[in-house]
Amino acid sequence: MHDTMIRSPRAWALEQNDRRIVFAWGTEATMFAESRPFHVAQHRLPAWKAVLPIGGHAELRQPGRHLAAAPGLIVPPQLAHTCTATSPYTALFVDPWLLPSSPEPIRLEAGGVRRLLAALGTIDSDGPDTRVDLTAGYTELRTIAGRPSPLDPRVAHAVDLCTLRDPDMPITSIAIEVGLSAPRLRALVHQEVGITLTRLRRWSRLRTAIANLPDSTAAQAAATAGFADQAHLARTARDFIGRTPASLRRAEA
Repeated sequence: MHDTMIRSPRAWALEQNDRRIVFAWGTEATMFAESRPFHVAQHRLPAWKAVLPIGGHAELRQPGRHLAAAPGLIVPPQLAHTCTATSPYTALFVDPWLLPSSPEPIRLEAGGVRRLLAALGTIDSDGPDTRVDLTAGYTELRTIAGRPSPLDPRVAHAVDLCTLRDPDMPITSIAIEVGLSAPRLRALVHQEVGITLTRLRRWSRLRTAIANLPDSTAAQAAATAGFADQAHLARTARDFIGRTPASLRRAEA
């Protein structure tokens, strides 16, 4: 078995046997790429997801709905679905307030997939490396999906505190900082973003845990990210991305 690891502060790449996976996390987007086809179980991600197969197509199935297949797909937040990429792929994740709301997935033609991959800096059949340009990828995604409406400044400050600057800060303290009661802040965030602050915080912690996976055990990554324990991390991963933390770092049997 051959393992090669490449790391930067919020990006890593792992090569193991015939599998290569790459993770990168930036201000505008998070990316996960894999050099082989993959299927994920039903999940509800509290973020936008662009599935960009390299040479194949994406398949999405919602409970009680017909299969949707296209060269690429943009999946809105909180949509319960299973997803398959029939070839190596790149998945780009964007926070819910960074694109305008949509009740249905957006189908991408092959040209749109190529433009997104080119913006990220990858047209190679094996996918991107850790030098991926997440800002350019998000800019191209916004060209396709549209510009979002600006958030209420109090909501923008609250989600920034909760997901980036101080993820351990109690919601009551965040509410005081933005001049609202905790119930009013929760209601305003749900109105403007469509997702609770608690769920947004768990998504931020999951990204942190995945960023730390190559350098630690799953239990250590869970603790560093603020999860109660490894089981809490595993439940969140299955709920949000439809796969376990272990599947993100080693070839499956």
